[in-house]
Amino acid sequence: MTQSPTPTTTLTLEQVSARAADILAEVERAVVGKRRSLEIVLAGVLAGGHVLMEDFPGLGKTLAARSFAQALGLDFARAQFTPDLLPSDLTGSFLYDQRTHEFTFRHGPLFTGLLLADEINRTPPKTQSALLEAMQEGQVTVEGETFRLPRPFHVLATANPVEYEGTYPLPEAQLDRFLMRVSFGYPTAREEWDVLSRRMERRQEAQEVSRVTDAAGLMEMQQAVETVTVDEGVGQYCVKLAAATRTHQNLLMGASPRGSLALLLTSRAYAVLRGRDYVTPEDVKAVAHACLDHRVTVRPELWMNDVSAASVVDSVLSSVPTPAPVGASARTGFERP
Repeated sequence: MTQSPTPTTTLTLEQVSARAADILAEVERAVVGKRRSLEIVLAGVLAGGHVLMEDFPGLGKTLAARSFAQALGLDFARAQFTPDLLPSDLTGSFLYDQRTHEFTFRHGPLFTGLLLADEINRTPPKTQSALLEAMQEGQVTVEGETFRLPRPFHVLATANPVEYEGTYPLPEAQLDRFLMRVSFGYPTAREEWDVLSRRMERRQEAQEVSRVTDAAGLMEMQQAVETVTVDEGVGQYCVKLAAATRTHQNLLMGASPRGSLALLLTSRAYAVLRGRDYVTPEDVKAVAHACLDHRVTVRPELWMNDVSAASVVDSVLSSVPTPAPVGASARTGFERP
C-alpha cells in the first residue's frame, strides 16, 4: 500500500485561498457555469469530508469528480455501483499466489485518494456498508484483517433523484456520514452553449485539467483550514440551527450533532474560499442547505403540501436570529475584496 504523504510545511490561509482559487479555475475549464456548487464541493474536501452529489443525469457530476481529482493531484478510482456489486469488488480480496503458496491481498478501488462512487443508491446495503466503514474509519476489514486506507481519502458519490426502480435508498445513518450533499442544477442557455462550443473547439470528448497541488499539498491546505477563527457567537449559531430542526413541526427527524459540526467545519473552509481567515454568519448560511437538507426527514403526510427538506431549512434560517456580524478589524489575517 502506498505510504500516506505527510505535510512538511504549513501554508498560510492566504496561500490556501490562492491555491483553492487556482483549483476552482482549473475545474471550471471542464465544468461550465457551476461555480457555486464547485465551491461547496471543494469546501467539503478542504474540511476533510465526503460529498454526495445528487442531481439528474448528465449535469456534470462525474466530470466534476474527475476534474477535482486531476486538479488536486490525487489518485483517482471510479466504482460503478450496480445491484450485483460485491463488497470485495470495493475493498479487494485475498488471492492465492501459486508461486509463494500464500494468500496475498489485492487492493480494491477504495485504496485511492479520491473515489467516485457512481450511482451509489444502485447497490445493495451490504456493499454500501463496506463503503461506510471506509468513509467513517478510513479503513477496510477483509476476512477479519484490517487495512488502513491512504491519506487523504475522499469519496465523491453520485445519486440520481429519478429512476427509483432497482435502487436501494441510502438509510439516514449513511446519509449522515456525508459531510455535504450538493446539487448542480440545469445550466442556463448561455452556459449550455458554452459547453457545446468548448466541445467543438477541443475536437475530442476527453477533457483534461492541470494539476494544481498533490496529496501532501491538499493535507497542508486542510491543516491550515483548522486554524480559521470561529467566534463563539458563530459557533452557537451553528448549534441553534441544528437544534431548531429537531423541534420543527414539519420534521419527523432533525439534524444530529453531526449537522452542527458539519456547519462549523464547512463554513471554515468556505470562509477561506471567500478570502477570509474568520467565519461569518453568512458563511454558515451559504453551506446550510448542503449540510442540513440530507440530515432531516420531512413528515410523510406532508408530501402533498410541497413541504421539502430545503423549505424547512429555509424556515429555520429565517427563524433563528442571526448573530451580530463578525468584522475583520479584530483579525490579523487577510481579506480579499
